[in-house]
Amino acid sequence: MPSVFTKIINREIPGQIIAEDGQFIAFLDIVPLVMGHTLVVPKKEVDYIFDMDDDTLAAISVFAKKVAVAIKKAVPCKRIGVAVIGLEVPHAHIHLVPMNSMGDINFANPKLKPSAEELASVADKIRKALI
Repeated sequence: MPSVFTKIINREIPGQIIAEDGQFIAFLDIVPLVMGHTLVVPKKEVDYIFDMDDDTLAAISVFAKKVAVAIKKAVPCKRIGVAVIGLEVPHAHIHLVPMNSMGDINFANPKLKPSAEELASVADKIRKALI
């Protein structure tokens, strides 16, 4: 059964897509830790990030960097935190989280529940900041 991320990749369910190429896609988390929280996902469904071959693992890092630079330009923050948790969805993914303090990337924190309009607005700002 396809993961929820594969359903977003295939446009079977909506997602606020930030960037995409032949191998990877980045989209906003719909229950973010902070606004701008973005997921970077390989299009090929792989459960565990370290099961990816070396070239793909390196390439997803480069893709994530481009997205992180755009997030930092679009969302007021000191840094973009990076986390790989991998337990919540059986599809490898990298969390990019705008941070002003260490607490901003604490996954035990309550998640935000932004409206579709709020997500669309943040996604648009990030897309416009892509180089």
